Amino acid sequence: MLMPRTQRQPRPVRIRIRVRGVVQGVGFRPFVYRLAQELGVAGWVRNDGAGVDIEVQGSAAAIAELRERLRRDAPPLARVDEIGEERCAVQADADGFAILESNRSDAAVHTAIGHDTAVCADCLAELFDPADRRYRYAFINCTQCGPRYTLTRALPYDRATTSMAPFPQCPPCLGEYQAPEHRRFHAEPNACPDCGPSLMLLDAQGMPVPGVDPIAGTVARVLRGEIVAIKGLGGFHLACDARNAEAVARLRDRKQREEKPFAVMVANPVTAAQWGDVCSGAEILLAAPERPIVLLRKQRIVDEQLHGVAPGLAWLGVMLPHTPLQYLLFHEAAGRPDGLAWLTQPQPLVLVMTSANPGGEPLVIRNHVALQRLAGIADAFLLHDREILVRCDDSVVRAEPTDHPSQQFIRRARGYIPRAIKLARSGPSVLALGGYFKNTVCLTRGDEAFVSQHVGDLDNAATCEAMIEAVAHLRQVLDIQPRLVAHDLHPEFFSTRHGAELAAEWAVPAVAVQHHHAHIAAVLAEHRSDGPAIGLALDGVGLGNDGQAWGGELLLVDGGSCKRLGHLRRLPLPGGDRAAREPWRMAAAALHLMGRGEEIAERFPQQPGAKMVNRMLAQRLNAPLTSSMGRWFDAAAGLLGTRETMAYEGQAAMLLEGLAERWGEGLALRDAWRIGADNVLDLLPLLEALSAEANPARGAAQFHATLVAALEAWAVAAVQDTGVRTVAFGGGCFLNHILVRNLGRRLAARGLTVLTAQQLPSNDGGIALGQAWVALRWAPQLME
Repeated sequence: MLMPRTQRQPRPVRIRIRVRGVVQGVGFRPFVYRLAQELGVAGWVRNDGAGVDIEVQGSAAAIAELRERLRRDAPPLARVDEIGEERCAVQADADGFAILESNRSDAAVHTAIGHDTAVCADCLAELFDPADRRYRYAFINCTQCGPRYTLTRALPYDRATTSMAPFPQCPPCLGEYQAPEHRRFHAEPNACPDCGPSLMLLDAQGMPVPGVDPIAGTVARVLRGEIVAIKGLGGFHLACDARNAEAVARLRDRKQREEKPFAVMVANPVTAAQWGDVCSGAEILLAAPERPIVLLRKQRIVDEQLHGVAPGLAWLGVMLPHTPLQYLLFHEAAGRPDGLAWLTQPQPLVLVMTSANPGGEPLVIRNHVALQRLAGIADAFLLHDREILVRCDDSVVRAEPTDHPSQQFIRRARGYIPRAIKLARSGPSVLALGGYFKNTVCLTRGDEAFVSQHVGDLDNAATCEAMIEAVAHLRQVLDIQPRLVAHDLHPEFFSTRHGAELAAEWAVPAVAVQHHHAHIAAVLAEHRSDGPAIGLALDGVGLGNDGQAWGGELLLVDGGSCKRLGHLRRLPLPGGDRAAREPWRMAAAALHLMGRGEEIAERFPQQPGAKMVNRMLAQRLNAPLTSSMGRWFDAAAGLLGTRETMAYEGQAAMLLEGLAERWGEGLALRDAWRIGADNVLDLLPLLEALSAEANPARGAAQFHATLVAALEAWAVAAVQDTGVRTVAFGGGCFLNHILVRNLGRRLAARGLTVLTAQQLPSNDGGIALGQAWVALRWAPQLME
């Protein structure tokens, strides 16, 4: 009789696994720990500068499953970019699985800090549970949510490198922090009322308000019409009751923000739907962990009940709470109900929440600075003692009316920074300094591009300093020494000068990239396209290769090269830069080109300089030429009587878009444009037709429809001439919803590939990426 053979245990194997991506501060190590326990493998996991480092020993089948699930089942906030492995020697005494302390070696950093994330449902349930020890604690968080980027100095992401370092954990918190099975395991901002940051309410003179709960005191003050400065994740907000027209007007007056729209914060999507059109895609964006401000089409009641919040515009910026502190404001206003049911019901409180950056300066982030810089603006201050290390404004997106959460960035900042944009190829590290308006900077690492948070316009010393800080912080957290510097072609921009200084200091090449080339390159970069592509670059202004002001350009971009195929007819700028702020001057310029200069003074009787402008145009004095698309929008707004002077950049175009949205689809006017033999697109016939239009809304709709038809014809002609069938849209004019939507549809219907900005704004907030993309393609010859 045959005896069965003794079954052999499979020989164990041991491998070293390195995981790169957003894998620190997102619960990745406890995830690996639980996975190892489930699969019965031994070893350890730890953070290091490259990401997460793992050694595992067990059967080949168990390790193969672990490797597969590292990517497939990663925590929601993680992003796994790369998994590398190597064989190790099997250890005879391997037993159990451990989470080790981070490896603080001098190796180059290859991971990234996670982005700030809205408080999760689990933490909200605890926040509103009277039996929980963190009931109504304004700094509740876990590995699934909370601040990351704005409180981190450097990697590895450990408590010692964050602004939570001054807050030692109490025994209960430390027990959670050290328990791999707990959702607060190594949640670096972990705290409770006994050991963590605390709130304080100060009056206008900066003195503590005694005997008042800070949240209750803040809500009471807001409801009686006061303005309160509230410390957030990446800076301060100025808050007031959006239903109180006097409070809104007072905030405008104190902040010197005459008509620029304010964003509002409401408790939940069902409340948001009372004020804006919340399509399913918009609802997904509103409630997304990033919590951006979402532009919604205004409901009719907005201008009546939220008077002065978004005057004259078709869109209202709405966001939901993203911090526990913000949720507590709405909870207080609702009467402190237990549980979460109240968050599914409409809530009456609507807060104006606008960035606390007086005079166009960067966001205020420090308590003592807030008390100084916001004095005279805020009636009270809701502060806390956790330091903000990185300034980061709210992100702004526009939701597309689809069943998918598609979006168009207006401003990319909190919630999305420092998420990397993957490039089509690797190369030497490039630092790109961006432009003058809506500045951002970009640092590349291999095939990744890290674009900074919105910095702002470089028209004051404080914002210039903020740009320098953004560069230093990116270099520190990515541990990168750039080998190339890219900047705008304009020699007088602060970003250009600083780029040249850094290049000289580091002894690396500096490359100047033409503004509109960078606009198109940014779109190609995020789509991982090397071109060739036809580029429609439409914006306000950028220095051209010929030294003139460009802004309405038809380009052929192929790799690092750019050829100007055509441009819009040049308009004179009577009074130079002043014309970009006063649409009536652009209307006057159009009338002059029509041979109707004598009508200028009669058409604009409220403008004392009208006669002088007519003489200026006739004699060609102080009236430089520009091909800017933005100035054609201004001229149309001036002729239709929409706006004679602007209170903020782009206001005339935004009002024009709002009028067209309210009118509905317009019909393109026939014979209202010309394309010259030199490929110059002339829109003067369109303006001539609009000059006789009595209904501004109908005229605005006709302007948009005709502009779309003209640009379609212009682009199609370029496609036919070059054979290139990809068209990329770049520049601030493509923030216009009607333009980007309708032109994109018409070109796509012709079988063309249309590329639009999706991961970055199409305005100057994206050109740093384009500069870096161009520099990477010039790198081989620049670094010979």
